[in-house]
Amino acid sequence: MEDFSEFVGLSRPTVSKYFNDPSSVRRKTRDLIEAALKQSGFRPNMFAVNLNRRRSNIIGIIIPNSTDPFYMALTRRVELIANDAGFLAFVLSTDGNAEMEARAIETLKSMNVAGAIIAPLGVQSHHETLLSLSSSIPLIFVDSPLDETSPFVGTNNRQSFQLIVDYLCRSGEPPCYLGMPAVNTNARTRETAYIEAMSQLRMEPVVLPITSGASWDFEKFGYDETLRILGSGGFPTGTVLCANDRVAFGAIAAAYHAGMKVGRGSDSNLRIAGHDDHPLSRYACPPITTVAQSYNDIGRIAMELLLRKLGEEAEGSSSGDEQILLNAEIMLRDSA
Repeated sequence: MEDFSEFVGLSRPTVSKYFNDPSSVRRKTRDLIEAALKQSGFRPNMFAVNLNRRRSNIIGIIIPNSTDPFYMALTRRVELIANDAGFLAFVLSTDGNAEMEARAIETLKSMNVAGAIIAPLGVQSHHETLLSLSSSIPLIFVDSPLDETSPFVGTNNRQSFQLIVDYLCRSGEPPCYLGMPAVNTNARTRETAYIEAMSQLRMEPVVLPITSGASWDFEKFGYDETLRILGSGGFPTGTVLCANDRVAFGAIAAAYHAGMKVGRGSDSNLRIAGHDDHPLSRYACPPITTVAQSYNDIGRIAMELLLRKLGEEAEGSSSGDEQILLNAEIMLRDSA
């Protein structure tokens, strides 16, 4: 920066002021700097700049899987809002690995991020590492909460399961429940929500026993579990409610492999429903009946909450932690 300041013939504070906010310097000065940038090819090291600040303009994002369309859509929404607010979003993926999550947290700490939005692994998470980070910067959790008190924005599982269970019971055989690997708190809360929804309708909940494990490969899990169940006598009812759409993808593929027709027609052998309205669920064969969680709203509200906390931190005030649960909408398609 000093070399560039000498090259352009301006003071270091003026050049620094331009890089922080180009509109903050006079038009003549801005034109001079931009001409020098083209001539020299200089670009400031923004990470070094941020490390030198008391509070950086970097927002950290940690997600379990960067290739999952749900997390891709969520991070895109967060990035757009962060950019509009003058922040740089930095995304790290843990690939469903607790050690990688811990390293990602340490990376954010070393980068002096202003705050972070994290979709935690939950069950496998290094809670003490996350709590240590939360003591130094504002954190907002999405998708699944770290615990019952951490700031969180996500889907109201109780409401969404009441919606889908009520529909499935009214439109055909009551559903049995095919859960998900216990990789985060959603595994437990969604199973509980299914049991409560069935009990409210005075129906007997049927939770299928599943193979233990902590794999994030939900499609393979759904496929393997469905083949195992079909090979050992079949499902106890003609309707299967899956913990999420990715499990339902696998279940539908396994049913096809076994020669069964999935759908709600009279010639179908099995109805399969999901949860989340995964971006690809409408393109499955058949398209999956599910309940939609709004990743756009989750990303938007999480960023609004984080920006508010950053503002409160700057003012020296705090409104405490919040947990915001969004209601879901049923999406009726051909699978159930």
